[in-house]
Amino acid sequence: MTTYVALLRAVNVGGRNSVAMADLRDLLARLGFDDARSLLQSGNLVFRTGKRSTAQLEELLGDEVRKRLDVTTDFFVRTAEEWKGIVAGNPFPKEARSDPGRLVVQFLRDAPSAESVRALQASIAGPEIVRAKGREAYMVYPDGMGRSKATSALIERKLATRATARNWNTVAKLAALAAE
Repeated sequence: MTTYVALLRAVNVGGRNSVAMADLRDLLARLGFDDARSLLQSGNLVFRTGKRSTAQLEELLGDEVRKRLDVTTDFFVRTAEEWKGIVAGNPFPKEARSDPGRLVVQFLRDAPSAESVRALQASIAGPEIVRAKGREAYMVYPDGMGRSKATSALIERKLATRATARNWNTVAKLAALAAE
């Protein structure tokens, strides 16, 4: 059995794409996945199943949630081993310790080119800093995300891929859940 972390994009935000975490856990159980757990109400799941590609799981989960729960959203799936690498590969360890709520990981559908990452950094007028590794972009928001011009729309446009973000507190909690 392999442990996976699945992130849903843009659920339970502003009254749109509402889905109960209990319904998601039940759906995973009906699909034959084991030990389904959720974290917070923002669409964070950890589960176990036989070895499958993350792309297969993203497609399956997206289809099943749409059919069974009438919610259209993107899934971003990583194995527990990949998640460990995401944590270990954090280029901002100081920020992770001192202000983890302002360190955000953008989980990307596809790995961006170095040129795209440079274009994103160049387009940010504020103090935000971005570094990308594989299918993740790590971003520091020194003044918080609330008023930042480094929005999800800008990030997706410049990196030419879909994304969903989690702050470092959530990343660390999901790492602990995946390790159990």
